Amino acid sequence: MADNHPTLLHRWFDEVWNQGNEAAIDELLAEDAVAHGLPGPDGEAPRGAAGFKPLFQQYRSAFPDIRIDVEDVMIDGDRMCARCIITGNHTGPGLPMPPTGQPIRVTGTCIVRVRDGKIVEGWNHFDFLSMYQQLGLQLS
Repeated sequence: MADNHPTLLHRWFDEVWNQGNEAAIDELLAEDAVAHGLPGPDGEAPRGAAGFKPLFQQYRSAFPDIRIDVEDVMIDGDRMCARCIITGNHTGPGLPMPPTGQPIRVTGTCIVRVRDGKIVEGWNHFDFLSMYQQLGLQLS
């Protein structure tokens, strides 16, 4: 366990998401990286910093106060796994619905493969169904 020591995933969630530091994406994400489980605006898995930034901008716009807290991190060789809790208020555009003003609390897991100190591949499993339900979206 590495939960008492900052890891690349701690930096990723804190600097990129919590602080909204878009420049950190270039620093922490490899050029050839792929983010599975997070469909970009075109419906495909984002690739590299250029592919990831529109997704980042979309969610930071929808949830300007987004916070992702890393609860646990496990490391095995070149892979890291983080269990996270996402909170925020839907006060901006960016989702396929107008801002609701509603708060969200969503859990998720992110597994990444690291090479040369950068994320090269990520597998993301966040409870987006719960998020949309909390926002009042009726799914059929």
